[in-house]
Amino acid sequence: MDLNKLFKAMLVVLPIMAVSACSSTSETETDATSTNGTTSSESAANGVQTGGVAPIVSPEEQQRLKFQELRKENVIYFEFDSSAVSPQFEEILKAHAAYLVEHSNVKVVIEGYTDARGTPEYNIALGERRAKSVTKYLQGMGVLPSQMSIVSYGEEKPADTSRSDAAFAQNRRAILVY
Repeated sequence: MDLNKLFKAMLVVLPIMAVSACSSTSETETDATSTNGTTSSESAANGVQTGGVAPIVSPEEQQRLKFQELRKENVIYFEFDSSAVSPQFEEILKAHAAYLVEHSNVKVVIEGYTDARGTPEYNIALGERRAKSVTKYLQGMGVLPSQMSIVSYGEEKPADTSRSDAAFAQNRRAILVY
């Protein structure tokens, strides 16, 4: 393309851009405007999607979002007949501990559960040991004892009522409830 054609093309485009930049928006155009500030016809016509740039997230904000996401994971699973917290749940518990330390007015209930094997009395005691184990783990990370309470449901309220090994594994748990 030679310079004359380019110059002529610019003379046609520039006034259109100036008019669209200065024009007011009617209600129908407002309704057709997408979240990025362009209308669907503008996006389709020019093939370029414009709009805001994704905000830059500070490292602190990234960490807060990570902890917020991890707190959605509030179930700690246990091995058969055990109340020991497995290392695989360390990140989840760190997120909960960091949140609770930062928000000392927030309280959490730690519920302990077991599978259906064993006597009801034994399972209530095992559920309590599991809840206490999580409590001690969180205390070791600086959470105040006054922020935590425990309850044991034993084999009551199973997550899975079938009697398979997979169901039993789902029922051996502690849940952090805010």
